[in-house]
Amino acid sequence: MSIRINDTAPDFSAETTHGTINFHEWIGDGWAVLFSHPKNFTPVCTTELGAMAGLEDEFRKRNVKIIGISIDPVADHDRWKADIETATGYRVDYPLIGDRDLKVAKLYGMLPAEAGDSSDGRTPADNATVRSVFVIGPDKKIKLVLSYPMTTGRNFQEILRAIDSIQLTAKHQVATPADWKQGEDVIITAAVSNEDATTRFGSYETVLPYLRKTKQPAG
Repeated sequence: MSIRINDTAPDFSAETTHGTINFHEWIGDGWAVLFSHPKNFTPVCTTELGAMAGLEDEFRKRNVKIIGISIDPVADHDRWKADIETATGYRVDYPLIGDRDLKVAKLYGMLPAEAGDSSDGRTPADNATVRSVFVIGPDKKIKLVLSYPMTTGRNFQEILRAIDSIQLTAKHQVATPADWKQGEDVIITAAVSNEDATTRFGSYETVLPYLRKTKQPAG
């Protein structure tokens, strides 16, 4: 199956380094980032899990839980965590899903149905498509999907930036321009009339008839 923005995130139960979870129940009433890895003990993924651990407080400030998944058993995850800390200096305290039967990878469209039902004997190349990031909102809808090749480490600062935008635009009738960062000007959406824009945002700049900019709303 293909996962698209605004789809309901597929629910599942799985073993993790924090015990058995039901995914929707684990998310609760906040946000979540599910990020996947093709194999344990691989170099790029080792740096990524450490980078995510180093940013855990930043995600927590945004009411975002983080959870990793790799197509390997949970016992291997526990051994891998020691290597991650050695390589990056960060301890992985967030849960890691063991997807040994490939169920979650298939559920999220990262592996085809004919991929089999076991991680045994599979190489990182066999799982190369298990390299996606899913941002999920409190409504359990998919808000963002990013997929990367195995040789390109992910930019988790970009994921934080995107979450800032998604959370802001969920509250206010605004959009964010290219390369936007927290605190910069935003775009007033077409659904807001000029009169309503003045009421909502005060002054604004009309760059083009369809492009109006204003200060980032508070809150």
